Order: sequence, then C-alpha cells, then structure tokens
Amino acid sequence: MDLSWQFKVFLMFLIMQLCGLFPTTGSATPKALSSNNNHDCPNCVEDSSVPTRWTMPLLKLGEKRYYLSIFFKANWFKALQYCRYHGMQLASIQSQEENDRLEKYVKDYGLAAEHFWTSGTDLAEEGSFFWISNGRPLSFTNWNAGEPNNFRYENGEEEHCLELWNRDGKGLKWNDTPCSFETYFICEV
Repeated sequence: MDLSWQFKVFLMFLIMQLCGLFPTTGSATPKALSSNNNHDCPNCVEDSSVPTRWTMPLLKLGEKRYYLSIFFKANWFKALQYCRYHGMQLASIQSQEENDRLEKYVKDYGLAAEHFWTSGTDLAEEGSFFWISNGRPLSFTNWNAGEPNNFRYENGEEEHCLELWNRDGKGLKWNDTPCSFETYFICEV
C-alpha cells in the first residue's frame, strides 16, 4: 500500500497526538511570555548580548525567539515533547542568516562542539526532509558535506532526524542522525 507523503505526515501527527507528544489544551505561549500582552519579551536578549551558563534567556531573532536547551540531553521525540509542553516547538531554520545567528548564539555559550536537535525529519518519507513544527519542506539547507546520507547502523537504526553539528570545525552544519540519539536541542516560539 503506497501512501502519499502528506498522508504519512498526517498519520505521524495523529500518532504523536495520541501518544501525548502534542498537548491538546493549554497555552501555546511559553511561560516566559505569558504575562506579556504586547509580546515585547522582557526575558529575551538580543543576539548582540552574551548569555551566561547561569541564565537561560530567550534569544530574539526577528519575529522568532529561541530557547537553547543545554541543561539536559534528550532524544528527538522527547525534545519535541519538551518544547511543546513549554509552549514552544523544535526550531525550524528558514535562512542562512537565521542559521548563522543561531550558530553565534551556540558559540557564545561555549557549546560549538555539541549537537542540537531541530524539528527537521524525513520520518514520513526517506529523503524528503520537512520541518515537523510547521509541516513545511526545507526551503533552505545547510547540510554538511555528504549529508544527508541516511547511514544505517549495525543495529538497523537509520538516520531520520536533523541536528546541528560542528563536525569538522567549519561551523554548525546540518546532519541527519538517528532520532534516538540524546543531545541538546533548540526550541523556538
């Protein structure tokens, strides 16, 4: 039975909803913004500010605000659930400028060598990556050389989730990796 990719995405969202990965009630606004009616974001920092490891402000880049989760690592599904629980979603990167500013933010934290989940995935159809946070295909890409390659591990696991990773010291590039790997992640609102 050959299902269209749209139907596969629908089924994936349905299964995730039934498993409790998407909340059905509650605010879609992060707690950091919930008391702010005009959305000025008093807990945000501009990208020119240097954050510290003891604070975790939201980074404001244009209309988006980012939360860099560096206090624990999670697999892609748990990272997705964490962001959703807190009224955010895993990050979707739409431009080189957005990618570069996120890279600067990660470097400012001293975490340039770490891995970070985004909402990118090809779970619905191998090779057709899209942002699960908005359902759109990737319009901008910044893949590492030779990626995505859907490497198959000895245990049969394949690479279906998109991470940011500074593999060769050439900056944060995109890599497909198994969704079960535990790493840091970036939420957005």
